Amino acid sequence: MTTTTLAALVPLLPFLGSAGGFLLGRTAPGFVRPLAVLPTLAAAVLAVLVAVRQGGGDPILASTELTPTGSVPIDLALNIDGFAALVAVLVGVVATCVQLYSTAYLREDPRYPSYAALVSLFTSAMLLVVYSGDLMVLLVGWEVMGICSYFLVGHYWETEAARSASLKAFLVTKLGDVPFLIGLFALAADAKSFEITEILVIVREGGLDHPTLIALLLLAGVAGKSAQFPLHTWLPDAMAGPTPVSALIHAATMVAAGVYFIARLLPVFEASRAALVVMAVMAAVTMIGSGLAALAQDDIKRVLAYSTVGQLGYMIGALAVGDRSAAVFHLLSHGFFKALLFLGAGVIIHAAGTNSLSAMSRMDGLKKRIPDTFWTMTIALLALAALPPFAGFFSKEAVLVAAEHAATGHTGDVPGAAGWLVLVAGVLTALLTAAYAMRLWLMAFRGRGAAAPDHGREPFAMTGVLWLLAVPTVGFGLAAGPLADWFDGTPLSPTLTTSVLGTGAAVIGGFLSYALWQRASASTVRGVPAAVAAAESEAETPEVAEVTHDHPAAPAGPVPDPGKALLGPLYPHAHVGFHLDAVYDVLFVRPVRAAARLVRFLDREVVDTYVRGAGTGAGWLGALVRRAQTGNVQSYLSALFAGAVVLAIATAVLANLNAGS
Repeated sequence: MTTTTLAALVPLLPFLGSAGGFLLGRTAPGFVRPLAVLPTLAAAVLAVLVAVRQGGGDPILASTELTPTGSVPIDLALNIDGFAALVAVLVGVVATCVQLYSTAYLREDPRYPSYAALVSLFTSAMLLVVYSGDLMVLLVGWEVMGICSYFLVGHYWETEAARSASLKAFLVTKLGDVPFLIGLFALAADAKSFEITEILVIVREGGLDHPTLIALLLLAGVAGKSAQFPLHTWLPDAMAGPTPVSALIHAATMVAAGVYFIARLLPVFEASRAALVVMAVMAAVTMIGSGLAALAQDDIKRVLAYSTVGQLGYMIGALAVGDRSAAVFHLLSHGFFKALLFLGAGVIIHAAGTNSLSAMSRMDGLKKRIPDTFWTMTIALLALAALPPFAGFFSKEAVLVAAEHAATGHTGDVPGAAGWLVLVAGVLTALLTAAYAMRLWLMAFRGRGAAAPDHGREPFAMTGVLWLLAVPTVGFGLAAGPLADWFDGTPLSPTLTTSVLGTGAAVIGGFLSYALWQRASASTVRGVPAAVAAAESEAETPEVAEVTHDHPAAPAGPVPDPGKALLGPLYPHAHVGFHLDAVYDVLFVRPVRAAARLVRFLDREVVDTYVRGAGTGAGWLGALVRRAQTGNVQSYLSALFAGAVVLAIATAVLANLNAGS
């Protein structure tokens, strides 16, 4: 079988699995789990075969015209370079892990068939984005992901939180997609093609007439999809969906699509120095802001959500300094350890019966209840904090090295200001990341108080997936050397300067968080009476394992939270995302609602008045005519006679007037 055929099957198999799941979900429920897992697993295996055959060499190209357009052609095209091959492997592996995990995590959910089918469709759409060589076909996958995210985030649609989160995610991403679509058409108008290879040739020849405008329009769509400032607010709220969905969105689909898109078309953005500076500013604000916000979150999934926003900021920062190898390297590394973090968080939620870190901090022995999750989550948090020798260290250092080169003028036409912005923000974010990673670990696994609830041993489908993802979390960074050909042959080894800066900042952040937690624990009033603690624990632990929306209140009493000590008076502002949603409410939501009320008033009081007036006038006329219909024949004859007399008199008068003239 040719490589092109194998590559075509990679996105096709999950799509067929999705179609089968939708068709057979109710009539043949026994086929739902095989249709969810097996096509996705097969796609992952084929993606690995395609990557091996591609080998980091020349791109695999294939194209066939879909239909004559009369102007710019639209082709069903494949364009698989080293980046595409590796990202497809990531998508396939993570999606397979999510589907396996979900078979146990949602085993009692009556809506599992539709959920599994949507996850498969989500996976297929992302693989289409990864392999596509035509921007219009890529756009199809881009939009399908947005639709799937709407339904998956709103899986628990009976809750207000899930309904609001799904609508918010859809609207915010669509807000970015409008300029994105305009940018695609502007790019095609300049390049006379939607094919990526032809566009890049035109860019290298300086054929773009409006590079800055096109880059900024496309960047707006990327900011929405990849949750970058100021369009990042939908991602933390999207945690109202099931935890496996969060893992898929944050690790391998949706948010990764924007980063991958820029990496594919990086020469378009490099054609505008202004666009690179805007990207650098956006990345710097995103990294620092999300790090501060993560320190102030009580929901374990919201901590990880803000963490994703910050790590995506690292990737956009690497692209802003012109290094797509570092960006995609961190995309792959982050995908593995972030999937592990979210799936591990799902096990913690099952065991604790709550998303609240404050509640977990009052549970003793949680790590003993879930030892597999404790160890794998520890590994993933060390990778998130970018400590050696874990994968996150090598990929984060690659970003800092790229920023250092740009700042010192060693990267072509990249503005030095962009390099300094990304470098300084990256080092500060390393400190914040280690601080909130340590905070999460301490509050989740070092709690004190009543014994953690015992829900029994977690299913192997959940814990086995965690150990599977722990392997690349530990070893993927060490594979950067052998995989160099897939990364344009770019060396991704850290330098002494960035290693000292990045690792030193991480160690300081982790130490500060631990020291402040110890001090807060020493000053906390301990010893809630055992009966009270047990009653509170029982009250806050629901029958259903996951609590993704309506969090139960933590037991009364102080909680050792290093985030409050680190942030001080900034804590309440960071907790609500620095009031960005409130700003949007004032700038957009309220004016739109006011405009809607005005339109409703005009429709009801002005337009409907004319309609009602026409009906009322006809009614009045009918009433007058009805009064004349008495049923008396003499009255009718009298009226006819009077009318005839009036007509005769009128005729005589008109005749005399005409004769006189």
